[in-house]
Amino acid sequence: MKEYLTDALPRQAAEWMPRIGSALLVLFVFWLLAVVARKVVRKAGAAAGIDSSVINLLARSAHIVLMVVGLVTALGTLGIDVSAIVASLGLTGFAVGFALKDSISNLLSGVLILIHQPFNVGDSIKVKTFEGLVTAVDLRYTRLERDGEKILVPNSLLFTNPISILLGSAGEN
Repeated sequence: MKEYLTDALPRQAAEWMPRIGSALLVLFVFWLLAVVARKVVRKAGAAAGIDSSVINLLARSAHIVLMVVGLVTALGTLGIDVSAIVASLGLTGFAVGFALKDSISNLLSGVLILIHQPFNVGDSIKVKTFEGLVTAVDLRYTRLERDGEKILVPNSLLFTNPISILLGSAGEN
């Protein structure tokens, strides 16, 4: 046992140190890329006049994706077979996407509505059977108000159906 510690341990440490150093370097590089990507997305979004909640969502998403890719790359640098990890990430993403398809649809529709702004807060709109004054637009719902009634319309409904902007609304010139 004592021979093993004096002979094998330093040899294994010398063998693993470059791999560990390389993996830490890869993690550091991807962390830097994630920080830079987050800042670039925030500046570009602000310059384009995109809603701050959309900018934050995109910046966080870019940061998380780069960190996950960096972690998988670092594990591969260590010599770990990452094919099972990549496959499980793909299956997990598919399962979560399928389970949350309506929420994701509303979220993506909300992002596109906030970017393209087909209507503004203060406009009177009609979509399907919903009609009212737009009081707020967020990532999941658009809030309408009519005769003291508040209506939450899912953004996917607004994105996939024709919208009528009624004349005489506050947003019209």
